[in-house]
Amino acid sequence: MRGPNTLFDDFMGLFFPRMCQGCSGSLVRGEEILCTHCIVELPKTNYHLQPENPVFSRLSGRLPIRHGWAFLKFQKGGMVQHLLHQLKYNNQPEIGERLGQVYGRELSVVALNREFDLIVPVPLHRTRLRHRGYNQSAQFAKGLSAALNIAWDESVSIRTQGAATQTRKSKAERWENVKDVFSIKPRSPLADKRVLLVDDVITTGATLEACGQHLIAGGCASVSIACIAEAQ
Repeated sequence: MRGPNTLFDDFMGLFFPRMCQGCSGSLVRGEEILCTHCIVELPKTNYHLQPENPVFSRLSGRLPIRHGWAFLKFQKGGMVQHLLHQLKYNNQPEIGERLGQVYGRELSVVALNREFDLIVPVPLHRTRLRHRGYNQSAQFAKGLSAALNIAWDESVSIRTQGAATQTRKSKAERWENVKDVFSIKPRSPLADKRVLLVDDVITTGATLEACGQHLIAGGCASVSIACIAEAQ
């Protein structure tokens, strides 16, 4: 027998249907944020099944990382670009959390949830955080945390100064833009922790390299990287 809450949800759905953020189709019961079809059709990299993948190779020579992954492939005009735009600029933080949940479940299937003790998102400067209202990377961390059953902490890494947008900058310019903008909060719970550092998009990897170096200097046991998407 269907309970009153289910009947009420069905009634409200007639007038305020829940829409998939990927295809704008209606969500059915049990679907959240993205419909099943869109989740299946996401352009996944499967880098977590390939130790020597492009993200790992891009960063391992500059940062002593244990793992390096991106969940999705970024293509201009594609679904991932649409989802990231909604996440970052259209006040849809739940997209980041949902993608974290989906990816976290895939990592758990191959027991990679056993590889980490703490999830840390790349921080936003307080000015941008105030303007946006949330850190999109922290939303991804929140979803990963729920699926992997691993703690996450948004306060560990601090962005001490704002940085100009990385768009249209060369690799060298990106590094100069971020190399001195991160620090570690005093008395952060980093000692001997295997950290999974997460961000929304990896391009050159300069931001992750700079943030990761501070985590290592802060005393963590190891750093791994996971991003929502990889841009070429």
